[in-house]
Amino acid sequence: MTYSAPARRTIYRTRIRWIRIAALLVVVTAVTGGLGYQLLASSSPTASSSSTAASPIGVLPSEPHGLPGEPRGALGEADGAVPPGTTVFDDQVPGVAKLDPGLRDALRQAAMDAASGGVEFVVVSGWRSSAYQAQLFRKAVSTFGSEQEAARRVATPNTSSHVLGEAVDIGPPAAAAWLSAHGAAYGLCQIYANEPWHYELRPEAVAHGCPAMYADPTHDPRMKEQP
Repeated sequence: MTYSAPARRTIYRTRIRWIRIAALLVVVTAVTGGLGYQLLASSSPTASSSSTAASPIGVLPSEPHGLPGEPRGALGEADGAVPPGTTVFDDQVPGVAKLDPGLRDALRQAAMDAASGGVEFVVVSGWRSSAYQAQLFRKAVSTFGSEQEAARRVATPNTSSHVLGEAVDIGPPAAAAWLSAHGAAYGLCQIYANEPWHYELRPEAVAHGCPAMYADPTHDPRMKEQP
């Protein structure tokens, strides 16, 4: 069959038109497919959970006695929550600034001497408000099942040395071990056998050594509830 020139031009134009339409369809399909994938990925449980896991969530560091971290909520640094990496020299942190001055000075002297041997002191917990201590005690009751078991690990607000600014929890384990070996020379003593991080000031220890430790806080006469 033979086509005339006008007919050949018509057929050519028709083919070009269909090629352009097909190319446009390919582009549209690719774009919409990509968007659909992104929407699907963003709404999938895996994407959602990974996004949540990557988000910074404000929680207090776990207490050294193993209690889960407390949510900051209304009880933040002003109530004694201590940011990770806090040292005994961080006066801008209330948990350090509100420690008993004698305890704080002894800690700083010990920390400087320990640093010369490559040991760094980190304050895990220091002064705490009554509200924060009450929160920790409630959490301990929930975790350990009873007030009796909780009291072996966390004092009530009425009996806590932390509320008075007279106790500090020191980490990491190397720092606590250093204090266990050298703390008496600074008047710093471990008080409870089950809390190797908990130190209080006992000035007489400089001359006479630290007193015998209580097995746990329930054996400490100071832990009796005040009327």
